[in-house]
Amino acid sequence: MENVSCQTNNQPEIPVTRTEHTLKQRPAFALMLAVCVAWQGLCHAADENLIANGDFQKVSEQGAAAQWPEVKAGISYPVEDGNRFLRITSTEPGKHVMIYHPVQVPNGTEALKMTFRVRWQDVEVGAQSWYDARMMMEFKNASHQTVNPKPPNPNFKGTSDGWQTRELNFVVPGGATYLAFMPSLFQAKKGTMDIDDMVLTPIKASAIPKPEPKPVPPPPQLVRSKAMPLPEGVTSAPLKVKGNRLVSMKDGQEVWLQGVAVASMEWTEGGEHIMESVEKAIKVWNANVIRLAVKSPFWFGHGKYQKDGGVKYRELVDQVATFCQQNNAYLVLDLHEYRAATSAHADFWQDAATRYANHPGVIFGLLNEPHGISWEEWRNGGDVAKKGEEKEGVAAENKASQDAVRSVGMQALVDTVRKTGARNLVSAGGLDWAYDLGGVLNGYALDDTPDGQGIMYETHVYPWKGNWQKRFLDAAEKYPILVGEVGCQPTPMPWQNGKTEDPLTWGADMIGCIQKHRLNWTAWCFHPRSSPCLLLDWDYTPTPYWGEPVLRALKGEKFEMKKMR
Repeated sequence: MENVSCQTNNQPEIPVTRTEHTLKQRPAFALMLAVCVAWQGLCHAADENLIANGDFQKVSEQGAAAQWPEVKAGISYPVEDGNRFLRITSTEPGKHVMIYHPVQVPNGTEALKMTFRVRWQDVEVGAQSWYDARMMMEFKNASHQTVNPKPPNPNFKGTSDGWQTRELNFVVPGGATYLAFMPSLFQAKKGTMDIDDMVLTPIKASAIPKPEPKPVPPPPQLVRSKAMPLPEGVTSAPLKVKGNRLVSMKDGQEVWLQGVAVASMEWTEGGEHIMESVEKAIKVWNANVIRLAVKSPFWFGHGKYQKDGGVKYRELVDQVATFCQQNNAYLVLDLHEYRAATSAHADFWQDAATRYANHPGVIFGLLNEPHGISWEEWRNGGDVAKKGEEKEGVAAENKASQDAVRSVGMQALVDTVRKTGARNLVSAGGLDWAYDLGGVLNGYALDDTPDGQGIMYETHVYPWKGNWQKRFLDAAEKYPILVGEVGCQPTPMPWQNGKTEDPLTWGADMIGCIQKHRLNWTAWCFHPRSSPCLLLDWDYTPTPYWGEPVLRALKGEKFEMKKMR
C-alpha cells in the first residue's frame, strides 16, 4: 500500500463539515451558482478585482462578510484592530471544513494573478500527509465540470510568523467560465487558517513571470555497498524453505513469522520514528518479523534533500537489521515499488544483497506490488505497455508506475541476488497488487539456485479482495506464504464504492485464517497515518478496529475463522 508521502493514495471516505453545496445535495445549486456568478460580474464590472468583497469589510445583515457564506461551525469573520477577515477553524480531528466560493472568469481572459494574505496556527497534519490547511482552487466550465490544468493549491502546516502575502500566477484553460475557491482545513487534526485581502486580476499569459532555471546539480557519485559484517550478538537463525514451511537451519524446527509492516522510509528520506517503532513492535507487541518499506532512489541518495549519496538512509536500514538480528527477529527488506521488475530494481538488489549477503535475519522482499501485467511478464519480463484499466475485479489501488516499461522479470531479480553470493531467503509478491498467487501453481513459479535458502511467495490481503482459496490458500499448500500486508478499517477506500465490512468481523476471520494455515504475516501498518492503521498515535496506542486484534494475536490469542471470503 502507499501513502505518499509515500507515496500511500488509499484515502477513506471524507467526513465533511462545509458550506459547499453540490448538485446531488441541492437540486437548485445550478441556479444559485448562476445568480452568484452574475452578481460577481456586476460587482467587479467597475473594478479590476474579480473577487467581490475580497477584503471582507462589507458586512451582511447576518453579520458575516457580504457575498460570502454565513457564519457557521468552523467559518467566522473576526475583527482585529478594525479589520475583518475570513477564519476557517477545524471543528474536530479529521473533519473537512471548507468554503465553496465561485468567481466568474471574463471571456477572453488568458491568465490570472492572485494575491492574498494568509496566516495559520497550530495546523496539525491529519491521517495522511496532505491533510492540512490549504487554498484549493479548480477551474469549472459552464456545465460545472472541472477543467484542467488546475491552479496551484498552496498548503500550510504548523504555525506561521504572522500574516504572509502570497502571489500566484496561472493560465486560464480553454472552456473555463469560473474559478472555484475552496479554502479549507482538509481533514487536519486541528488548526486555524485566516485569509484576507483576496485580489484576482486578469493578466496576459505573457505577463506570467518565467521561473529562473534551476541549476541541475551533478548526480551524486554512486558508491556501491560492501558486504556488511554480521553484527555482534546475532540470535536469529538463518531460515530456509522446507515444503510449505520456513525452518531454522540450526535445528530444523519451524519458524513462524508474525509481525508488522513499518512504513515511511518509502516516502521520506529520514523515515518517521523508525527505530522506536521497530523496538516497540518487537519488545512490546511481541513481533518476530519487521517488514520495512524502502525506496531505491532514497537508497542511492537521489532524494530531493539527500546530500550524502544515501549514506544515512542505508545506515538507518543497517540499524534495523542489527536490532532485529540481535533480538531473535527477522527483517523483510521490502522494495516498496510497483508494477513490474525493472533493471532499476535489479540494480537495487545487486547493491542491497551484497550489503546483507547471508545475514541470518535478513529476508529480501523483491518487489512490493506487481500489477497490470501478465504472468509471463511477471516472471520473465518483456516490453510492458502503458497501463490502462485494471481487469474486471481488480481495484486500481494507486496511480504508481503507469508508464510503459521494459521489465526484466522477477526471475531476474532472484538471479541478481544469487549472483552476489547471497543465499538469503527471498519473498516474491504475486499479481493484482501482490494478492493473486495463482500463477505460481500454473508454470510461473520462480527457480532458485541449489545453494539458495529458498523462495516464499507474498500476498497482500484487504477487505476488497475475495476468493482467498484460489488467490493464496491453494498456493499455501505447496509453498511458504508471507501475508506481507493485511489490514482493515471502518471507512471504505475510494474504490470500495462506499461499502466495506465491519473491521472487527473481517479482521477476526482474517487472523483466524492466518492462524489456521500458519501463514507468515506482517500487519499493515505500524504507523498512525498510513491506513489501515495499527496505531492511533506515536504513543503506540493500538487502533480499536485493527491494532488491538493484531496485538492480541501477536501475544498468542487464538482467533476463529468463521467465514471464508
